[in-house]
Amino acid sequence: MLNRLRRLLIGSRLPTAQQAHERLTNFAALAVFASDGVSSVAYATEEILLMLALAGTAHLSLSMPIAAAIALLIAIVATSFRQVVHAYPRGGGSYAVARENLGVIPGQIAGAALFVDYVLTVAVSVASGVAAITSAAPSLLEYRVPIGVVAIAFVTIANLRGARESAKVFMLPTYGFIVSLYALIVVGVAKLVMGAPPVESLPTATDVVPVQDGITLFLILRAFSSGCAALTGLEAVSDGVTAFREPVSRNAAKVMTVLAAILGTLFVGITSLANHYHVMPVHYETVVSQIARATFGRDWFYYVIQVCTAVILILAANTSFNGFPRLASVQAGD
Repeated sequence: MLNRLRRLLIGSRLPTAQQAHERLTNFAALAVFASDGVSSVAYATEEILLMLALAGTAHLSLSMPIAAAIALLIAIVATSFRQVVHAYPRGGGSYAVARENLGVIPGQIAGAALFVDYVLTVAVSVASGVAAITSAAPSLLEYRVPIGVVAIAFVTIANLRGARESAKVFMLPTYGFIVSLYALIVVGVAKLVMGAPPVESLPTATDVVPVQDGITLFLILRAFSSGCAALTGLEAVSDGVTAFREPVSRNAAKVMTVLAAILGTLFVGITSLANHYHVMPVHYETVVSQIARATFGRDWFYYVIQVCTAVILILAANTSFNGFPRLASVQAGD
């Protein structure tokens, strides 16, 4: 009975010799490894606004130069990781770089940091995904924890079926999220050019955290560091180079470039619309939800965006499931 249930949920055992056949095409690999990085667009802008709101709503416009600086940082980090995947085709990312160039202890520190990051990625991504669900359906707010547990169980079972099987599960949500957010940005910018007002009213300044202090350099730097959540997941490609088909380094570098381009444009686009609509960070509705309401109202495409956002955030945990064991195997091999 238990064996039948196991085969139904996770399929038959895969022999180690079949690992080479589990490697991914660039199209599938982008879906698998981009889910974490791209999904961070859903909350990175909000993290910036939450910090700036402490100095008063008049300073929320600073989110644009901060977002531009983070976009530049994304380009720099992606360029660095492109070099890493060529230099270390066995994977390992920052662990491999630190171990070879700085020694065993620095390498272990980098590896331990990555392991902690992967665990936190699961927690943050799933929690953010559940927040997107409750933004569209506030009646589910009290069921946040059970929804999160079910989501983690789903991602776990999907990954136990193998890399190719998990890629099939995650491809549609990842690309659906990317397309829906680009559509949101294009329509939002078009309405901005035409001078169209928001379709629905948004939360006002009275809903924001009360002002504690004026704007300071420290607060700006704090907003920058919080917004750097947009970089989350970029390292996954360099950690999981062995998941790509041959030539692994060239394919991984291509995926890294595409991922950085998508991440940077979506992040800057969402931040621009947040500034245009004067979006206020509130605890009961996400920034993306507010932008979608202001652009489309609560019509069918608003719910498409919310569903895609919730699913991609939950499936972003998949990056940890792919990167963690591959990094562990590199460390075991060393």
